[in-house]
Amino acid sequence: MAETLTNWAGNITYSAKELHRPRSVDALRALVAESARVRVLGSGHSFNEIAEPGPDGVLVSLTALPPAVDVDTTSRTARVSGGVRYAELARTVHEHGFALHNMASLPHISVAGSVATGTHGSGVTNGSLGSAVREVELVTADGSTVTIGRGDDRFDGAVTSLGALGAVTALTLDLEPDFGVSQHVFTELPLEGLDFETVAATAYSVSLFTDWGRPGFRQVWLKRRTDQPLPDFPWAAPATEAMHPVPGMPPRNCTRQLGVPGPWHERLPHFRAEFTPSSGAELQSEYLLPRSAALSALHALDAIRDTIAPVLQICEVRTVAADRQWLSPAYGRDSVALHFTWVEDTAAVLPVVRRVEEALEPFAPRPHWGKVFTVPSEILRGRYPRLGDFRALVASLDPAGKFTNAFVGNVLQPLS
Repeated sequence: MAETLTNWAGNITYSAKELHRPRSVDALRALVAESARVRVLGSGHSFNEIAEPGPDGVLVSLTALPPAVDVDTTSRTARVSGGVRYAELARTVHEHGFALHNMASLPHISVAGSVATGTHGSGVTNGSLGSAVREVELVTADGSTVTIGRGDDRFDGAVTSLGALGAVTALTLDLEPDFGVSQHVFTELPLEGLDFETVAATAYSVSLFTDWGRPGFRQVWLKRRTDQPLPDFPWAAPATEAMHPVPGMPPRNCTRQLGVPGPWHERLPHFRAEFTPSSGAELQSEYLLPRSAALSALHALDAIRDTIAPVLQICEVRTVAADRQWLSPAYGRDSVALHFTWVEDTAAVLPVVRRVEEALEPFAPRPHWGKVFTVPSEILRGRYPRLGDFRALVASLDPAGKFTNAFVGNVLQPLS
């Protein structure tokens, strides 16, 4: 009986009848070379059809490749194989006395899949997860291997690549000296009179949470490096007990709070690595727009909160520093990221997603590549100045479009 393949949330069922799990790079090369169309599935935490191979394609997982994490203490780098997840990478890096500059809220996601879709953490000076990448190794359409590193003219197109260039077998990441973090939660931050720039810069990483049931933010999470001063946060009251960002969910699944210091990888994510992520009973959307427009965008959302709140579990607001990756949603602009965790009801959620996009349209939002969005492809293409360069890079490495599916094809269509 054929295996039913879905993403983590279960809202996407892939057309492929089998998920291939090659056990070596040579086996992957042979599989790619003999296949008409290929898409690589990371940890399955995308909420759209970015990984859909189509009926004539094969879906490939790299989780069976040897899970290598090789730390070079001299160059302060880590080479990580394509199937490794952040929780595994972070533990090894920490054991060697080093750190990554940031992590996403969920440590269970794959490293290669995260950087390919522009996933990020938070912090006004912290770039996306892909900004730590120094070198990309991939198997291209003819089964050959290619390495693209910093200094190569193709590099800024090779990191956030949507899987369109080949199967990423390894990434080399920059590391920094190990550091500790303490996490402090505050409650009931008003939207009225909010100085967003000051609040966002209060700590190394800052997240604001609201359910849009009423104006303002139910929680603010400050992640302070222990080598930096304690944050002064006079605008909201400190929490007196551990909290989960989604009302009613158990806080034991979250990383330690109440100012208890710990290693960076046990505080920068919102959720603990030792807990299995939720069942996936949710949909997610996210939009990145210029940080200078943050307050205006928040007021635009507040104006339609009666539309948003009935299908929303939680909305998180974070910041991301500008980067140089051609298809990064933070390309060329310091950004604010507006993340929505919706209820698991596509029919009810999609009209609200469209309404959110209409409200944010004046700020030229770029949706996260792995989330639910309805921004027309012709508008989306105009928001990436280097799209033509990326299109040329795809043509050079994959002229027949073996790694291009319908989702990627909509992105790559020539500008009108």
